[in-house]
Amino acid sequence: MIDKNIYIEDLVNDYPFSVKYLMQKGIKCNMYGEPIWGTLEEAAKEKSFSDKEIDNFVKDLNEMA
Repeated sequence: MIDKNIYIEDLVNDYPFSVKYLMQKGIKCNMYGEPIWGTLEEAAKEKSFSDKEIDNFVKDLNEMA
């Protein structure tokens, strides 16, 4: 199950489809071909997404999984 505290590296490795989804949201998940450090929540907060929006990302990602 995906939650907001999942590390981007784990998200990308375990759920490859998440890369496209996050890119569509403007959230970086790869840099120079390597996953970025930090959690999904941290990456989303860097882009000024709200807690509710982050919860929606988690919901969407779990539905896709």
